[in-house]
Amino acid sequence: MMYLEVILPVPLADSYTYFVPPEWEAQISPGVLVTVEFGKSRKYSGIVSYIRQIPPESLDKIKPILAVETVQPVVRRPQIRLWEWISQYYLCKLGEVFQAAIPSGLRSDSSVAYSARKETFVRLSDYYRNKNLDEAFQKTKRSANQEQLLLAFIQHAHAAKGEIAKKELLAKSQATGSMLTGLIEKGILETYEKEISRLKTSTDEVQVLNTLNAFQQKAYDEIVDSFREKDVCLLHGVTSAGKTEIYTHLIEKTLEQNRQVLFLLPEIALTTQITDRISKFYGGSLGVYHSKVNENERIEIWNNLLTDSAYPIILGVRSSIFLPFQDLGLIIVDEEHEPSYKQQDPAPRYHARNVAIVLARMHGAKVVLGSATPSMESFYNAQTGKYGYVRLDKRFESVELPLITPVDVKELRRKKQMKTLFSPLLIEKMQSVLAQGEQVLLFHNRRGFSPTMVCKICDWTPKCKYCDISLSFHKQANCLTCHYCGRVYKLPVKCPECESVELKPWGFGTEKVEDELRALFPGIAVARMDSDTTRNKKSFEEIISRFASGETQVLIGTQMISKGLDFEKVSLAGILNADSLMNFPDFRAYERAYQLMAQVAGRTGRRKTRGEVILQTSHPEHPLIQMALNHDYEGMYAMQSEERLLFRYPPYFRLINIDLKHRKEEVVRAASSCFADILREKLGDRIMGPDKPPVGRGRNLFIRRILLKIEAAASTHALRDILGEAQNRLTANPDFKYMVIQYDVDPCG
Repeated sequence: MMYLEVILPVPLADSYTYFVPPEWEAQISPGVLVTVEFGKSRKYSGIVSYIRQIPPESLDKIKPILAVETVQPVVRRPQIRLWEWISQYYLCKLGEVFQAAIPSGLRSDSSVAYSARKETFVRLSDYYRNKNLDEAFQKTKRSANQEQLLLAFIQHAHAAKGEIAKKELLAKSQATGSMLTGLIEKGILETYEKEISRLKTSTDEVQVLNTLNAFQQKAYDEIVDSFREKDVCLLHGVTSAGKTEIYTHLIEKTLEQNRQVLFLLPEIALTTQITDRISKFYGGSLGVYHSKVNENERIEIWNNLLTDSAYPIILGVRSSIFLPFQDLGLIIVDEEHEPSYKQQDPAPRYHARNVAIVLARMHGAKVVLGSATPSMESFYNAQTGKYGYVRLDKRFESVELPLITPVDVKELRRKKQMKTLFSPLLIEKMQSVLAQGEQVLLFHNRRGFSPTMVCKICDWTPKCKYCDISLSFHKQANCLTCHYCGRVYKLPVKCPECESVELKPWGFGTEKVEDELRALFPGIAVARMDSDTTRNKKSFEEIISRFASGETQVLIGTQMISKGLDFEKVSLAGILNADSLMNFPDFRAYERAYQLMAQVAGRTGRRKTRGEVILQTSHPEHPLIQMALNHDYEGMYAMQSEERLLFRYPPYFRLINIDLKHRKEEVVRAASSCFADILREKLGDRIMGPDKPPVGRGRNLFIRRILLKIEAAASTHALRDILGEAQNRLTANPDFKYMVIQYDVDPCG
């Protein structure tokens, strides 16, 4: 009897054992999808991870598989190995990795089943396919229209295959369907259905790669040299240094070896620009993969990589690491410092940069991490010799780094000179830039109109019924929204505490910035880019396209606009509230604030003239603000390193957040204290808490957090065993049996 270990999309055991009825044994191989019964009546699609002939110890509960869903494997063995590593390192179940990795449309238990796109094609009938067509033209003598249509078919049919899409033929020949029907009835042409791809393919002629300048060539050579000894290289290049040009040459070198390339980006917004730049050189060799690509297109790319690998280059966001690559040679992680590479919810809470390095190791591939403001972890690994390190500190065409001018808004408010969200200097600079036909970026890292509403009489603020968080006011939608669970509420007419009608917005978000800007500069073309205005792939593309073409003069945005976008005419950026970036309850707040300020600044002056940044702050003398003004990354790194080492934070220690959740606050309070005590038995003072996190209640569950600070060299397997044993002891208590326990390894916030 053949027995299978099957991974199911459930967050319980890593795999389940089933047996194979003899008639299906020939169809079974690792990686195929099978249908199984789970529990009493639930059916799931599962992945076969292992096959064994030796029966398990307990045979009485083993069920047969119900069906074999796929003829060929939908994942390869190296992918399953990667899933196993993710499951071990990020303290989650294989089923959770399976759910994140596989496009749901591949599974029979999904509500979104894959459907192939079909189109009607036209070809010569069998009788005429390999014959002289004189006889066919004789048959059309009495119909000039049919004769013209037959000539059009011969002219436009694709030479290699002797076929053409019916729609294309009728359009090019300006014929009608009845004319085509006449040729079909005469047995000259025939129609048939053919599966076609939904994926766009570039028909433009590919260009030769741009020649690298002296600084870029030096950096390229140093990266190639570093790969002789190390598998990972950090490319620390200032903004607008031309890192993408270096990437294209590394891609070319990899393709010459007939190996594949994965180009990772942190944000969907970036894929539009980078796709255009890369496809100029590689055309149809480039496949794009992210969450805004529809399910059928995702499956097409997936199946393509499984079979003939028509896409030697994949450009995508973090989920691209799960694709079934056959022979990866290079992974590029652009803007490697970006927190968007970290999956927050649901599990697996993986970091795509770190997984990419493991994936590369499994393929014997190399990794380039690129950033103008590297993460402290990557810079530390480069400084200690774990990674190669290449510095590129000259901008393209030797344009100077932007001039950053601080504005003390606290002093302006004291003097009553700050009448809007924009300081007088920023308004003056915007007027000048717009008059010259150039463009402006305005950065504020909070969406909505205002973070909350406040009663002017009693200070009451509306909160989500299900989360411990204030509701944000969205003026355009005229509602209050919870930015944690997404629930939407009507605006209250009066305060429920004191019945006052004086409810006013407090603070400001990008919506309010847009409102005030339109009032100050009536008639200018303004766009806003945040998660409210970019609900789908097209909205991203349209906003970026209009700004790139100059149709939009001012672009307002959250951190989306800081991520590697390249706009030729942007000469001014405004950072409206630098203090809000620093005053955040997170040990990474200063690192992130520096990165955001430097990256926003880097969007300006990217061609021949020096850009300018107006940085509004209440604390212009703050050390971090001074480092941002001087583009002093090393100073920020040194300052933060000292604190991180002292208080046991990354890159010197690893962190794990352990969140316990329950509907009753007293239960989660007792359980978290008990769990922390159990963990301290083996982990001692590495355990911090439990404490109430910044959001102490979410989606109607009360939350307590335990923080684990563990040595960087600690064994993952040993730690997993300790945590698993502690969790079993906790949930053995009937009071805590249904406690939700979530692990976030290497949390980003």
